[in-house]
Amino acid sequence: MNNSFRVYQELVKPPLSPPGWIFGPVWTVLYVMMGIACFRVLSNGLGRPEVQRAVLAFAIQLALNFLWPYLYFTLGLRGVAAIEILVLWLAIFICTWLFYQIDTLAGWLMVPYLLWVTFATYLNVATWYLNR
Repeated sequence: MNNSFRVYQELVKPPLSPPGWIFGPVWTVLYVMMGIACFRVLSNGLGRPEVQRAVLAFAIQLALNFLWPYLYFTLGLRGVAAIEILVLWLAIFICTWLFYQIDTLAGWLMVPYLLWVTFATYLNVATWYLNR
């Protein structure tokens, strides 16, 4: 069993918590949509300053995305992870806005990710509070 899945199963969870198995399929779909969005933006020419800014924003939010499970699951720093996920949410919002300015569909493709991280923020804060 995946360690993250085991950790999640052992937590006291708030209302609306999905079963652990749902995270893999959801993240798979979100990463595909993010990849398509980034490809669409890159297709507008990496030499353009606005594309460079959007791709940098994408890289920053992606790095924050990869950091979050390490803080939350590996280190068990759910309070720190809650702060980090708020920064992640802001980075996704900025990236989504920049993508939208370049390619409307690319921006819309990022919206489900933003919504999922909004929900994940609720789960993070609630599990931190319930498992202090």
